[in-house]
Amino acid sequence: MALADELVEAWYGNRRCPWWTQPLAGLYGAITVLRRALYRIGVLRSVRLGVPVVVIGNLTAGGTGKTPLTIALANALRARGFRPGVASRGYGGKQRGAALLGGMPDPAEVGDEPCLIHASGVPVAVGRDRPAAARLLVADGCNVVIADDGLQHYRLVRDVEICVIDGVRRFGNGRLLPAGPLREPLHRLAQVDLRVCNGGTPQEGEYSMRLAGGEAVTLDGVHRRLLADFAGMRVHALAAIGNPARFFAGLRDAGIEVVEHAFPDHHAFVATELAFGDELPVLMTDKDAVKCRGFAQAHWWRVPVHAELPVEFFEAVLARLPGRV
Repeated sequence: MALADELVEAWYGNRRCPWWTQPLAGLYGAITVLRRALYRIGVLRSVRLGVPVVVIGNLTAGGTGKTPLTIALANALRARGFRPGVASRGYGGKQRGAALLGGMPDPAEVGDEPCLIHASGVPVAVGRDRPAAARLLVADGCNVVIADDGLQHYRLVRDVEICVIDGVRRFGNGRLLPAGPLREPLHRLAQVDLRVCNGGTPQEGEYSMRLAGGEAVTLDGVHRRLLADFAGMRVHALAAIGNPARFFAGLRDAGIEVVEHAFPDHHAFVATELAFGDELPVLMTDKDAVKCRGFAQAHWWRVPVHAELPVEFFEAVLARLPGRV
């Protein structure tokens, strides 16, 4: 078992973390406290854009559903007359300087999640310097910036902070990295404006989010089938996301017999990794599909999902934007 898998089992299961994770977690916690203090006293400076900034992030390492929520929020803001744009670091891509996405961006260059968000019709800018990327959006006419996975990125002054919580795994053992899954201490949760619970049972003060799907689409977009059509069938299921088990469980809930192929988050696929030696259907997440289109085969399908949230959540975001009541 790989070390990363062992740590995840320790964070969320009964396995004990290796002894060396404890001193590293203490060091990580000290650096986190120091970094926040330096921003608070002005040694490290935050940038104000001049337009509202909404930050979406989480407290834990790995996937909690931030990207579907980002797309859902951008669509809700557009429906209410705003022109939102998404600023992303472009994790997993090679792009270093700030760049506005256009045409058919290459996931290897700008990252898989920005490509997925861009495909939904939302303006996206990437870059290691996130304020520079955000400025490109403002120059392009965006009047609200959504910072994807930006909760711990304090260089951008934010007007609204949204924390996404995995409703099933929650916060694991409650320890800081690498002894646990936490990027910041749990008391940070009390400082965010809104909390969204993806799956599971929301706790008091949390908005419920559900990832809904129901269909499969070939990677060229030509053919569509109900996911229920695969019920009783044996398929290869491919996932390089923060929590592959969630995707596999969703397929099993649809009555599909799953052969699991889990890869590290943001994994860059090559065609040979999908050569399974048979003609069984291959089902994958949208995030993985953007990286596989260049060598896709006819029996490969993506399973798109969208985030469903109560209207009260979007109204709560809107009420917190500067100039809104």
